[in-house]
Amino acid sequence: MLMRRIIPCLDTRDGRVVKGVRFRDLRDSGSPVELAARYADEGADEIVLLDIAATPAGRDHALDTVRAVRRVLRIPLTVGGGVRGNDDAERLLSAGADKVGVNSAAVARPELLTELAARFGRQCITLAVDARRVESGGWEVHTRSGERATGRDAVAWAEEGSRLGAGEILLTSIDQDGTKRGYDLALVRAVATRVMVPVVASGGGATVAHLQAALEAGADAVLAASMFHDGDTTVAQVKQALAAAGVEVRT
Repeated sequence: MLMRRIIPCLDTRDGRVVKGVRFRDLRDSGSPVELAARYADEGADEIVLLDIAATPAGRDHALDTVRAVRRVLRIPLTVGGGVRGNDDAERLLSAGADKVGVNSAAVARPELLTELAARFGRQCITLAVDARRVESGGWEVHTRSGERATGRDAVAWAEEGSRLGAGEILLTSIDQDGTKRGYDLALVRAVATRVMVPVVASGGGATVAHLQAALEAGADAVLAASMFHDGDTTVAQVKQALAAAGVEVRT
């Protein structure tokens, strides 16, 4: 069995880490360099760095932030925000990213995933799927940091994206994001049973029980932000508790 990964997420805007609830009411949470270094020292398996203002502003990811974070890390770094094509991905990889995350541009032009995978390898491409529940049932994909509803079914899009070339799905529940009420387990199960690539559950994780439930629902990794940024617990404490519960994690 593959080890399950614990991944702190750094959402950045203007060079600072921010966190909100359901992608709104953002508050400052600190320096991305300092937080990345702390989480790596605590035993994080990976860091995800998302420039949440890049796509809405129509600009590239802040490469200086990527380089600065890379200098303090010896663990994998996934970077997303502002990836519109091969050149954007190449700049991020050259700046120190191990994987690039793509969302809005892939929804607009799905063949982008195939192009990115052909050039850089499937293992370097993460498809970020931001999903919101709909009254009729299921979940709808949103883009531009949650601003735009697309009409696409999130589960079907994750399946299509993995088939087109994504090597991993970063699956975020907008409804649960920042609420500290736990992941949308039904969403995790629905996607995990339809794709053959790793699924990273995101949105709502605040306790060890939440993380364990998402892993048991089929996630290969869990992403969390508030619980670490707010000092509720540490990566090391989470891993120790998960290991004690029988979850295969690197300790």
